[in-house]
Amino acid sequence: MFTAGAESLLRQAREIQDEELKKFCCRVCKLLQEEDLGPDAVDALQRLFLIVSATKYSRKLEKTCVDLLQTTLCSPTCPEQLQLLCAAILRERSPSDSLSLSCDHVQNTRQLSLVASVLLAQGDRKQEVRSVGQRVCKVLESRQPEGPSLRHLLPVVTKVVGLAPGTLHEDQANLLNKRLVDWLRYASVQQGVAHSSGGFFSTPRGRQPGPVTEVDGAVATDFFTVLSTGQHFTEDQWLNVQAFSMLRAWLLHSGPDGPGTPDADDKSELEGSTLSVLSAASTASRLLSPQERLREKAFEYCQRLIEQSNRRALRKGDSDLQKACLVEAVLVLDVLCRQDPSFLYRTLSCLKALQVRLCGDPACVRALLPVAQFFLTHGEAAAVDSEAVYQHLFTRVPAELFHSPMLAFEFVQFCRDNLPLFGRSLGILKLSFPNLFKFLAWHSPPLTSEFVALLPSLVDAGTAVEMLHALLDLPCLTAALDLQLRSSPATSERPLWDASLRTPGCLEGFRDLRFQGLFQHLLRAQASGTTERLAPLHQLLQPMASCARVVQCAEAVPTLLQVFFSAVTQFANGALTNQLVLLLLERSNSLYQVPQYEARVHRVLSSQFLVLCKLHPSLVVELAKELLEFVGSGSGICGPGSMLTAVVWAIGEYLSVSWDRRCTVEQINKFFEGLEALLFEVTQSRPSAALPKCPPQVITVLMTTLTKLASRSQDLIPRVSLFLSKMRTLAQSPATSSLHCEEDAGAVRTRATELLNLLKMPSVAQFVLTPSAEVSEPRYHRDTNTALPLALRTVSRLAEREAGLLPG
Repeated sequence: MFTAGAESLLRQAREIQDEELKKFCCRVCKLLQEEDLGPDAVDALQRLFLIVSATKYSRKLEKTCVDLLQTTLCSPTCPEQLQLLCAAILRERSPSDSLSLSCDHVQNTRQLSLVASVLLAQGDRKQEVRSVGQRVCKVLESRQPEGPSLRHLLPVVTKVVGLAPGTLHEDQANLLNKRLVDWLRYASVQQGVAHSSGGFFSTPRGRQPGPVTEVDGAVATDFFTVLSTGQHFTEDQWLNVQAFSMLRAWLLHSGPDGPGTPDADDKSELEGSTLSVLSAASTASRLLSPQERLREKAFEYCQRLIEQSNRRALRKGDSDLQKACLVEAVLVLDVLCRQDPSFLYRTLSCLKALQVRLCGDPACVRALLPVAQFFLTHGEAAAVDSEAVYQHLFTRVPAELFHSPMLAFEFVQFCRDNLPLFGRSLGILKLSFPNLFKFLAWHSPPLTSEFVALLPSLVDAGTAVEMLHALLDLPCLTAALDLQLRSSPATSERPLWDASLRTPGCLEGFRDLRFQGLFQHLLRAQASGTTERLAPLHQLLQPMASCARVVQCAEAVPTLLQVFFSAVTQFANGALTNQLVLLLLERSNSLYQVPQYEARVHRVLSSQFLVLCKLHPSLVVELAKELLEFVGSGSGICGPGSMLTAVVWAIGEYLSVSWDRRCTVEQINKFFEGLEALLFEVTQSRPSAALPKCPPQVITVLMTTLTKLASRSQDLIPRVSLFLSKMRTLAQSPATSSLHCEEDAGAVRTRATELLNLLKMPSVAQFVLTPSAEVSEPRYHRDTNTALPLALRTVSRLAEREAGLLPG
């Protein structure tokens, strides 16, 4: 992020000890006490600012130094650069109890804005916000035309009304409303005069300034706006720009719920039919209150900005400014229509035309979001069907511009913020999740938290299965998007990618007709209701698995899977649960091989498989064939968080008549034989590349499940007892100790002994290993006299006694 030199300076600033800082503060104090504050004082203050801002915690400054910083800031003769530095240092120390600043007697507006910035950073602990607000309003009231510039105060007003909306009185709000009307509507349309340098050629008879121009170079024929251009600007033109920048915040503050709202009696004369309201607004603005007059002028200003944004700018900077002003103008119109519905019908025709223009101009796509926001908010009131806007927004925009970071963030924020407003259009949003996932796949670190909040609203019973496939294939989607960009024609805004990654084979595969169908499915714009096996793409895109963007995306998937299952379990019925379980079994062995991705995903899938089994225990009986096939394949036998461990545990827990009356002895025997064969395979076979060493967790879960099944079909008890005896002996053998550490072998040996002891009393074993629903109540585990602890103690004593009677 920083250059080596900047990193070195920051490190030095962070490592300065308190004693060194104290000495440096003494030097700063000496410099600030000199009459002539020169370059040495500037350099010292710059260093002090670096020291206090380089750490997260507040650095302690000497009281004398803090007092001198405040004195310097308030000095009318102090150079502006020094005042800026003093204010910045004092803000870094906020909030502070040692501050004695006051803005009551500051006259210079520039100086007042700096003092106010320090006071507002205190957090209103001593009514600082109110005092600053009152002082700024007093300056606004007393200012004469030839007085100091108000440009520095408008940002302060915005900050004050944002921190404490009720700070200004009604007369103060009305005063500012009148000033804003003047600045917005009546700024000069002549360019400003260049500052004279005092040279030989600077004469009073120099060339007079011409009129301001439009962004396309034409002479402006209407009032001045932020999109008007010129060589130099007058003071009221600068105020026009700043007034527009604070307009939306001020309208929100002074709206129907804020101060300055006219009483119902005052508005009664303006009420009536829509036509009378419109005519009154356009022809009799002198009858309006200051607040309503500001709204009218704000509406005219926004209309003019929309017209100006349609001109072809001569400079790229002006083109970017057009887009930014267009966004702000639509947002201001949205506020105006919410506060006064009479503006709605005057705005609709303009925004409909704007929407058509924006849909055909990819460069202005970010301006389409506030237009969609407007139709979401007001479409029902205006009886406007805005489905075309949403179709364009959710289908073409993410597919073509997913690589734009600002658009990605704003788009996802738009979806999040407007979820309650989508109504009938929510279906379009849900079906567009494959397109939204393109933003997530390309910008996963910054957008993960946004999708954590958005995902529960996107998933429903109709898209759950397809969405789970899409989440598991998200890193593969990232690689495919990378290839799509590399193979597309060069654009002016082509995003950065890993230039060190050479993928000629992947690019050829992307263009290969054999893979076109799979890539089209992966890059689809809307939910298709179908799924595809993407294993061929996993293999094709394997060279890109180490790409930084793919790895980052893979790190986000486990978190998103947790959110997905938390949402799905709220509405999943038995049929959907069965579908999801089958998907988990299938996909646990079919993932894109990104480093550490499979292990992380398996941990989530195995835990969520158990959650689904707990919600619908009968699925073990209903999916007996599929579970047997999965167990027989030995898939995912390695790794402590494997799916196999979870499946085996669920079989032992839920394959019982107590959970499902359809469970039969034949099913229990089939599962027993399958698990027995698997346990034999993993314990008797020596580790190899094809069959790595089996973790002890898998072995102990297999032994426990076999014992549970035997307790429910007691004909199996002799077989499992013999097997457990062999396992206990095997765990003690030197051959096993060479494969497993002593702790692992001890865990297997202990579990085998415990299970053998239980099987010596079959009725107790069934009670312990297949407990009734009552046993899950806390009292069975807290009270030592209840059945479960008593049974365990009895079995232990009997087993010990029997062992003592056997010949040694």
